[in-house]
Amino acid sequence: MKKPLKIIAYSATAIVILIIGSVAYLSIALPNVGPPPEDLKVENSPEKIAHGNYLAHHVMLCMDCHSVRDYSLFTGPLKPGTEATGGEIFDQSMGFPGVFISPNITPFGIGEWTDGELFRLITTGVKRDGNPIFPVMPYPNFGKMDAEDIEAVIAYIRTLEPVETNHAKSKPDFPFKLIMRTLPKKAALVKKPSPVDQIAYGAYMINASGCGECHTKFEKGAFTGEYLAGGRSFQFPDGSLLTSPNLTPDETGLANWTLEMFVQKFKMYGNGYVSEKINPGDFQTIMPWMMYAGLKESDLEAMYAYLRSLDPVKNPVEKFKPASPTFNSASLKK
Repeated sequence: MKKPLKIIAYSATAIVILIIGSVAYLSIALPNVGPPPEDLKVENSPEKIAHGNYLAHHVMLCMDCHSVRDYSLFTGPLKPGTEATGGEIFDQSMGFPGVFISPNITPFGIGEWTDGELFRLITTGVKRDGNPIFPVMPYPNFGKMDAEDIEAVIAYIRTLEPVETNHAKSKPDFPFKLIMRTLPKKAALVKKPSPVDQIAYGAYMINASGCGECHTKFEKGAFTGEYLAGGRSFQFPDGSLLTSPNLTPDETGLANWTLEMFVQKFKMYGNGYVSEKINPGDFQTIMPWMMYAGLKESDLEAMYAYLRSLDPVKNPVEKFKPASPTFNSASLKK
């Protein structure tokens, strides 16, 4: 009887050592994306700042997540006074593995960061202390952009008025707190295609805008559907369920959309649009239409050209399901 007990004891000890070693490796060795570029000094020319303003507000949508959105109004416009100050919460009720709070990106929040540290964060998801951020900010997408675009955003946010805040820190659930350390990868920066090559330029803009993040089916922490074919679901606190539509040129997607229809869909939420109050059961969306409305028509045309070049994927979705009368929002956090 003693020999089997010894075998069990040795096996249990080996498992414990393996677990401790794995946790230590994840905690100490990862993420491993290399140091921030120490010699990076971003130029702050008026042209670069203006381009960064365009990217931050209308393409990469930095202001979307690093502000607080008002979902009592259609399409969740930004609450005045919260722009770039952070505080937006992404938690279990939205399907996230923890509570993630967007930080302040005005000079109050980033004033001590070097340009190189900001560049590494945006393109790899690694903070100045070496810890990772949750990819609700699509840093894998930003890591496939042109370095000049990333630098333009840094130049722009440096010009913002500093606003003091005191947000709580993000708290990933276990074991995702460890898994999150495996996600950052070294950036694979590219040169932005010429707008003359409309499809390649459109693909670049679709990536920079993070369209695939919402318009690709996502389940249990991983993308499971065809790229841009829709099907990712988002649950609002009241229990209503939004599912992203198909953007491929299939009959269940954009097959019947003309270029004019596509561009107008964005531009209708531009200057002069007033967001309406949302009542229980009304259709609501997380699509930040009022921010994307500022996209240049030429950029929208390129994005349309790229989407039309995709292979059609049949994927009909029910875009919106109102909440059940018996829905209990507290159950989402259990």
